[in-house]
Amino acid sequence: MKASFNVAEQGGGSYRLLAILRWVMVVVFVSFGMQKFTLQSAQGIAQFISNSPFISWLSLFGLRGEAYLLGVVEFAIAALLAVGAFSPLLSAAGSLMGVVTFAITWSFFFTTPGVVKWSLSTDPMAWNLTGEFLFKDIVLLCVCIVLFLASLPQSLMRSRTV
Repeated sequence: MKASFNVAEQGGGSYRLLAILRWVMVVVFVSFGMQKFTLQSAQGIAQFISNSPFISWLSLFGLRGEAYLLGVVEFAIAALLAVGAFSPLLSAAGSLMGVVTFAITWSFFFTTPGVVKWSLSTDPMAWNLTGEFLFKDIVLLCVCIVLFLASLPQSLMRSRTV
């Protein structure tokens, strides 16, 4: 029995509406990728990269190099998601790369010093503007998870209806 991946654009009912999420994520990744080629963005993400246990190695490429590399990866994810409208396997690959991307960026919330202040007071967790900026990545992570799960073969996703 051959398991085939799925594409939202070829589904029916509410499953087809997931295509909207794909194209929103394409726009998000293209815009994030473009930003990485500016000095302001490169300087802005340096604090996150240098404190990340997952991607601190990118500092080997220097301030601009690490930003350029991330920008190219974000463009690649956008391209995979766009082509994924026609190729279910590429849809799954792009979505999974998006999941990894936002899982790492969400981790910055916890690994970047000063973003979150933990206390036992009446306000047990408070974050600054950087934390608020990072908090949106939970939603983007969830969108990529939904796109990935929607791409999986139905034999793996028994409860999904089309």
